[in-house]
Amino acid sequence: MPFVKVVEDAGTIAVGQGTLVESGGVAVAVFNGGGGRFYACGATCPHEDGPLAEGWIEGEAVVCPWHGFDFDLRTGRCQVAEGLSVPVYPARVAEGAVEVDLP
Repeated sequence: MPFVKVVEDAGTIAVGQGTLVESGGVAVAVFNGGGGRFYACGATCPHEDGPLAEGWIEGEAVVCPWHGFDFDLRTGRCQVAEGLSVPVYPARVAEGAVEVDLP
């Protein structure tokens, strides 16, 4: 699938933080990893449906704000509970906007 613009201005997402976006019926959490790195993953924690976009980044993982379950933003795997994962999507910045390759 082609990349789609999900955030008009990448600068609106603080380093280490995320935002919730929806595109084509898919809810996505988009995170600013700093140094020009952006990540995108499914918006809901599979543990108890927590809002991942309200979480924060530690290293290359997002931490769910509800119970602290963390997910590697490169693979989607949970680092706390084996067997849990979230979908991850390639993300990039183009002309100042965040674009995500959604299914």
